Amino acid sequence: MSTTYVVRDSMTMLRRNLRHLSRYPSLALMLLAVPIVFLLMFVYVFGGTLGAGLPVDGGGTRADYLTYLVPGIWIMTVASVANGTAVSVAIDRTGGMFARFRTMDIARVSVLTGHVLGAVTRTLLALSVMIVFALLLGFRSDAGFVGWLGAAGLVLLLAFSFTWLTVAMGLAAGSIETASNTPLVLMVLPFVSSGFVPTEQMPAGLRHFAEHQPFTPIIETLRALTAGTPVGHEGWIAVGWCTVIGVTGYLWARRQFARVPVR
Repeated sequence: MSTTYVVRDSMTMLRRNLRHLSRYPSLALMLLAVPIVFLLMFVYVFGGTLGAGLPVDGGGTRADYLTYLVPGIWIMTVASVANGTAVSVAIDRTGGMFARFRTMDIARVSVLTGHVLGAVTRTLLALSVMIVFALLLGFRSDAGFVGWLGAAGLVLLLAFSFTWLTVAMGLAAGSIETASNTPLVLMVLPFVSSGFVPTEQMPAGLRHFAEHQPFTPIIETLRALTAGTPVGHEGWIAVGWCTVIGVTGYLWARRQFARVPVR
């Protein structure tokens, strides 16, 4: 099948996913609500105390903690949308839609690509809202155009990678309930990273784990890009983690989709 047909069928599946979003606005609100609640809670409930523990001269303020926190909240937003993608894939899988699609004269890859492109679109919309919301709370950045462009590129790569992983999780799940629970690890891991507190304040064993799991270099890279400071080697580690996650998710998803029975 030619590339033209693959692109055409992928765009058709993308429109299908976006129509589902417009028909179920409560789902979009829920995907936004979780990161917004975390942002408000950590800034206004814990921000004063956690800000004082930041590694700045004289301790940080609530405003300093907001600046520190925002990149981690962006990661939570990406993970939240990816979690919803696993559920939507499981609904199509258990409801027989994938089996029907496999009997149709369409590019097979377009079925999964439509879910991925739809999730990335939702992620960009959610992140746009989160950036505006953070600015209203007082978030400020010293980054220039290049820094923001780099941050946007990294978040887009992360969203693409996580979505393929959660698509695979949704396909592998035996039920919708399982699909909604399996990706929760993506929501938990940011808490055991540098997203909310510096890793230097953690116990030795936990600190070692936090510094070597995928989220910490990604968050630190976003933090440097939005602050206008040098990224260093963390940037390459972040891109490497995103690439590994994306390739693993894609191969796993393709293998699971091939096992879907044809009806």
